[in-house]
Amino acid sequence: MSQQIVSELVANVIAVHVEAGQRVEAGSEVALLESMKMEIPLLAEHAGTVEAVHVAPGDVVQEGDALVVLSD
Repeated sequence: MSQQIVSELVANVIAVHVEAGQRVEAGSEVALLESMKMEIPLLAEHAGTVEAVHVAPGDVVQEGDALVVLSD
């Protein structure tokens, strides 16, 4: 089963802390976004392996965009 980590708002990607194949624990920060001068960490809700990373630092994301996909 896959889990998509999506953007909840329009934002700039400041940093991506994971890469495909990497194992993450629940609560791990996978990326950092910036919107309206606020930094928003994106956290993994469940432990899993990073299946895909769809963004890079400097990208602009829209609400609902899938940023990282985790598999169990």
